[in-house]
Amino acid sequence: MSNDRDNNADASMLRRGVLGLSAAGALGSVAGAGLGLLAPRAAMAQEATPSRLQTVLERGHLIVGTGSTNPPWHFEDETGTLVGMDIDMARLLAKGLFDDPEKVEFVLQGPDARIPSLVTEKVDIVCQFMTVTPGRAQQADFTVPYYREGVGVMMMADGDYKTFDDLKAAGSNLTLSALQNVFIEDWAHKELPEARVDQFESPDAALQALNARRVDGYFGDQSAIRWLMQQAPGRYVDSGRGWLPNSYASAVKQGDPTWLNWVNTVYREAMLGVDFDSFAASYQKWFGITLETPKVGFPSEFA
Repeated sequence: MSNDRDNNADASMLRRGVLGLSAAGALGSVAGAGLGLLAPRAAMAQEATPSRLQTVLERGHLIVGTGSTNPPWHFEDETGTLVGMDIDMARLLAKGLFDDPEKVEFVLQGPDARIPSLVTEKVDIVCQFMTVTPGRAQQADFTVPYYREGVGVMMMADGDYKTFDDLKAAGSNLTLSALQNVFIEDWAHKELPEARVDQFESPDAALQALNARRVDGYFGDQSAIRWLMQQAPGRYVDSGRGWLPNSYASAVKQGDPTWLNWVNTVYREAMLGVDFDSFAASYQKWFGITLETPKVGFPSEFA
């Protein structure tokens, strides 16, 4: 299970007051029209600052912050190649920029480096299973989300429990394995209040507890559950219920609407337009989810 949820209560940044701006405006009015000429000049200077879009195009490749240890989002396959849903989203951007999905440089980083790498302009964008929160939105600009995460339970296909109703009915006899986290029992008990939760130091250890039948179910992110079921068809079953939804999106440095709008255009048209086939193939590959082809005619997102 991703520790990304630990950051859902990000500390709020100090907000800038408007007093200084108001005072400056009043001073300009008193001083007369001569000082008023500074405002358009300042605006022109701001407009002259190139967007990250132009910077990336001139550089000739995209720089993306991501990770390498969290399937199905970003991980190395058996050949050592970086793959995953986040990686596919980054390559989609490179394709839109240069008509070449390979023109992307990946900067591997931990989750705590996601926003700092944007602020310091070490990367152009972060594609790293990043949960959208109000606190983070004060420090970075989020794109439209491309996945809605949640938690759930996976069981052995030949085990005693087959559905969520079975789990609920088990009450205190139910034992779940999960990645160690200070909030993990609260998350599980939100829907399964009587379940016992055994915590493990790694997702692999939690999964092995299920395989060895020391627990009745594996409690984790639904994307991870779908990935595991893809890797071993017929071995596991999903309980059919998810909860605690949160949105995954990419993030860019604040203050560049041109760059943000361009990325959003690529993502929207991947989900609904010209690159839908590519996007749908990624969903099928990483999550086993078959997306419905967008309806032709009136745009469904405005219906």
